[in-house]
Amino acid sequence: MFYAYVLKSVSHNYYYKGHCHDLETRLRQHNSGMTQSTRPYLPFVIVYFETFDTEVDAIAREKYFKTASGRKFIKKKLDE
Repeated sequence: MFYAYVLKSVSHNYYYKGHCHDLETRLRQHNSGMTQSTRPYLPFVIVYFETFDTEVDAIAREKYFKTASGRKFIKKKLDE
């Protein structure tokens, strides 16, 4: 199983979109500072994720999340 996910920084107004195979492990990696691009915004919590059977599908959804319409979709989901 693969995931497309959105993390929110607890201390900043910053969202990170990504994909992975193991969501809990990936969150620990982000929060331990292993990901250079997110290090300044630690710590993170998972605010949204979707599951997929293939990595290709998860990557496509991550790319969608990074578009203007994807950001609108996420905002709408988080406001529900």
